[in-house]
Amino acid sequence: MSKEYQGGCHCGAVRFTYSGEEIRKGVYCNCSICVRKGALMNTEPISPANLKIEFKNDALGLYEFGTKTAKHHFCKRCGIYTFHQTRSQPGFYRINIGCIEGIDPFSLETDLFDGKNLL
Repeated sequence: MSKEYQGGCHCGAVRFTYSGEEIRKGVYCNCSICVRKGALMNTEPISPANLKIEFKNDALGLYEFGTKTAKHHFCKRCGIYTFHQTRSQPGFYRINIGCIEGIDPFSLETDLFDGKNLL
């Protein structure tokens, strides 16, 4: 069943809405950037057609490294990582559950995605 979610960064300069599966668990990734940021992400890759991103002026930052396939987005004002385009499914997104309104990321079961060893 599809559900609509909304959220954003800490200061509100980056906002998003998307529709997707109900969030019942989250996923951590052990790649070099995800292990450092420690964010819990949604498990379902989100199609760009199902995600609306809004940001004020130039608030949306982008960080890329390595193959530059994954695109890590953050707010340049408050520094919060909000979402990224995945390396395993380019063009699709995963959302930082801590940025989604009404969801307590600490109440969810979690899985681990082995991004460290992704070829």
